[in-house]
Amino acid sequence: MISRLLRLIPPGTIAVGAGLGLLGLASYVHLAVAGHSLSEADYSSLSVLWSIVFTLGIGVFMPIEQEVARIVAGRHSQGLPPGPVLARGVTAAAALLAVLVLAVTAGRRPLADLLFAGDGTMVTVLIASLAAMAVAYATRGVLSGLQLFPWYGTQLGVDGGLRIVLVVLLGLAGVRSPIWFGLVLAAAPLISVVVTLSPVLRAVGHGPPVAWGTLLRGLGLLTVSSLLSQVVVNVGVINVKVIDPSDVATAGALLSALVLVRIPLFVFGSLQASLLPGLATTAAIGDRAGFDSLLRRALGIVTALGVGGAIGAVAIGPWLVSTLFDAPDVLGHGDFAWLAVATLAYLWAMVLGQALLALDRHRAQAVAWAVGVAALVAVTLVPLSVALRVELGYAGGSLVAAGAMAVLLRGATARLSLTPATPVDAVAVGPSGGTR
Repeated sequence: MISRLLRLIPPGTIAVGAGLGLLGLASYVHLAVAGHSLSEADYSSLSVLWSIVFTLGIGVFMPIEQEVARIVAGRHSQGLPPGPVLARGVTAAAALLAVLVLAVTAGRRPLADLLFAGDGTMVTVLIASLAAMAVAYATRGVLSGLQLFPWYGTQLGVDGGLRIVLVVLLGLAGVRSPIWFGLVLAAAPLISVVVTLSPVLRAVGHGPPVAWGTLLRGLGLLTVSSLLSQVVVNVGVINVKVIDPSDVATAGALLSALVLVRIPLFVFGSLQASLLPGLATTAAIGDRAGFDSLLRRALGIVTALGVGGAIGAVAIGPWLVSTLFDAPDVLGHGDFAWLAVATLAYLWAMVLGQALLALDRHRAQAVAWAVGVAALVAVTLVPLSVALRVELGYAGGSLVAAGAMAVLLRGATARLSLTPATPVDAVAVGPSGGTR
């Protein structure tokens, strides 16, 4: 099994995996130092900021990375430079960022009162962090499309390494403000872009302009899917503050627990780079047997990852969040069991979503995530304890999304040999940088 998987991994995946690993480690260090440095109320504010940044940042800007990478890769194969694509991508990212900034600025006071205990500076930190993610994802698209994966992995690694260094320095300095811990989310990505900007600038060049339709054709549906998938996986912490603003203990503890149970998602991020091209290739030649075989193996791998992670999380999760993050002791083994089930279902949905993309079924993927979010909302409205409502919402949303994708995929694969996908259109080239 391992040898077959290694043959699927394209050059550069190891470098990207190393960068993702360091970025993942940074998440644990960041929250661990913050958990031991901040009060429950301040850690709750940081937890909400963290969840919003990655819900909107990954949800809105990662599709730009994917589409830029896809178009850059296609042009590169024809000997055309990526400059015009980067220009369009940066413009699109700036436009989306402007919309987010206007919305957040317009709701600054209500957002501060509801989510950050009245601290308007945290709203400013939110805007700065979103701006940093917009810049990072646009440049990663060029690095990925040109297959400069060592540089791509370097950007991820510098981002993660800086987060670790900066938060450790904050901890050693005795900083007790969530603002400074939040600013790390803005500073580290921006510096990582500066460090890895030289290969992007060298490759920019000039060439035929890129029509907006080329970039925007798949971007809308990808953005919808990406944003909805991030809502499913991240909105629980935000919902705690919305349901009960005074429950600062649960918000902080839940984020710490989610970071632990979602370890398998980091591993999946490094495999995703090879999974989607492999599925798209078999789809392009109408190889139904090869497509099904690769999909089954991918589902088997993430199931093993999810079950293995669940066993560890349920067994020692409550102790770990208390020891590593100094989180309040409000979550038990049952809470971790629900979060682990939700993460396993989310992994299934991610794999099935890649299969739909490989078949050029962007709309079907978006519909499935929309149904999943609807299920999450419905379950969260059930009058139960705050923690259980958000846990069951995460589980229900993930399970419904995965189930909807399985049904839609069955219909899509039935016509596989009749309507094969075009590889350049179907593949969002490059790995996902959507790491928390």
